[in-house]
Amino acid sequence: MKIKDADILIIPGLGDSSPFHWQSRWQQNMSTARRVEQDDWDNPNREVWTAKVIEAVAEAEKPAILVAHSVGVLTVVHAAPDLDHSKVAGAFLVGASDWERDSLEERFPGHGFAPVPREPLGFRGLMLASSNDETCKVEKAEHWARDWDVQFGNAGEAGHFTEESGHGPWPEGLMAFAKFTQSL
Repeated sequence: MKIKDADILIIPGLGDSSPFHWQSRWQQNMSTARRVEQDDWDNPNREVWTAKVIEAVAEAEKPAILVAHSVGVLTVVHAAPDLDHSKVAGAFLVGASDWERDSLEERFPGHGFAPVPREPLGFRGLMLASSNDETCKVEKAEHWARDWDVQFGNAGEAGHFTEESGHGPWPEGLMAFAKFTQSL
């Protein structure tokens, strides 16, 4: 599949993606990309966030490719059972954040992202994780990828895939994304 033949749905994590983040740059450069907007980027709530993803997929006019980062990955995973799978071509999942950590329940009471579902997504996916991501251990990310029945890739020491960890333009990620979309 070519990128132009899909609706690219950008699904950021906590705080949204800054203009310098790879998701924002990709959105600017892909004519069929649009961001799944949340009402409150600073207080993630599973029910509210997943509803926005479900709505965006339902509105897609072309096969949807979900491009999620951080808690956006968990949003996709929680939304998966309620998505119209005939409209989802695949999911490109980057730097999943582990919201099963106690510290996040204390910081965001009732966020609803824990426990993380362990069932297959029902559509193709690629999960990229980092060996030094402070928000999720690479072993846990790899286990989730197996549970979700998606491909897994260890990007090495890539931090949390943010501009602070050197992932503004992120050409390697764009190459991985292009290869993934070609496989759909």
